Amino acid sequence: MRLPRQLLVGFVLSLFMLLSAAHAQSQVSPYTVIVPVKDTTEPVRDQAFGEGLGQVLTRVAGGQDLRSRAGYGDVIKGAPGLVQQYRYQRGAPGVATGLSLSVTFDQAAVQRAVSQMGVASAGVKPPILLVVRGDDNKVLGKDALATLTQTISTRGYGAVLADPEKVGDTPTVSNIDAEEVMALAKQYRTGLMLVGQVHGNSADWNLVSGGPQQRWTTKGADDNAMQTDAGNNLADRLGKQLNMIGTANVDGKLWVTGLNTAMDYANLLSTLRADPMVRQVTTLSAQGDGMLFAVKAGLPIDALSANLTAGGRLLQGENHEGADASLRWLH
Repeated sequence: MRLPRQLLVGFVLSLFMLLSAAHAQSQVSPYTVIVPVKDTTEPVRDQAFGEGLGQVLTRVAGGQDLRSRAGYGDVIKGAPGLVQQYRYQRGAPGVATGLSLSVTFDQAAVQRAVSQMGVASAGVKPPILLVVRGDDNKVLGKDALATLTQTISTRGYGAVLADPEKVGDTPTVSNIDAEEVMALAKQYRTGLMLVGQVHGNSADWNLVSGGPQQRWTTKGADDNAMQTDAGNNLADRLGKQLNMIGTANVDGKLWVTGLNTAMDYANLLSTLRADPMVRQVTTLSAQGDGMLFAVKAGLPIDALSANLTAGGRLLQGENHEGADASLRWLH
């Protein structure tokens, strides 16, 4: 059914809570983290709690580095008191070898700690899809990329690995097209993708974030050093792109295409209103499969657009007259 000009506002609004609940159930909790440990003694466990809490605090703050914030050290020291549950395990994703500790922290306590440090959160970022190929051009699995995924986790981001059985000859560092980005974004529910090509202890990388691509090369004394450098480089680049936090309200217009049904419209509004930087959304007009929205946000509209595309439901679209930013909705 095509979206009529006279929008079914009542029907749409009734869907919001249901859509939000379904989306939340499909996400891995940002308050759970896996930390490698050497044994099960209490001192080692408490140290792991502190390391894990540091990762969770960064996630909840949208990737911002909080270590210089007043009170951060005290929060980390009190990590055991914020633990909701934990368990030991072996062979966990992102852990190269040995034993690890899976820890879930209390959501309210973590959010309170972030707030008390005076941090304006950009919201939890979606995971980064990793499509990394070895010298034989085959997609590498979790064991081969354990150091990279652990480094990404330490910097406050999540990672998900592409299924080697479902990835063909592309994408590669030098060959990524919009249709592939759209298909992978829909499949893995993220607009952040890191494509890599490993050559011994060096690798070429291409970071795709909602459309724009950033390329670089990393080298290391060995494979672990190379992956560590790659993970830190990735986190630094995402931090500069996604962690622009404002305080004043900014008014702008957002054009979104790909809205073919009432459900598309409902899901889009739910996504916009769920973003912590979006203060108000008003529908202005519709044309074809596109709609123009007036948005009041806590940061510039182009920066808001970058954050929205990271979620995997929107991609950058073609410029539209009268709009400050243009996006394309993924069905």
